Amino acid sequence: MAKYDVTITETLQTTVEIEARDRFHAEQLASDNWRNSEYILDADHFQGVSFEARFQQKSRDQER
Repeated sequence: MAKYDVTITETLQTTVEIEARDRFHAEQLASDNWRNSEYILDADHFQGVSFEARFQQKSRDQER
């Protein structure tokens, strides 16, 4: 059987209201707030999952 490395990506999503002078400032404020743990996303915010498999290439050492 072949071996594969499978990357699993889960997506969490929420919407917060931000008062700001423009879009970029709003995104920066939201980012700062998120980094300061003002928004905690958990299983209730789950939006989806994806799986991506890549064939594991044998190194030259494994071929010997």
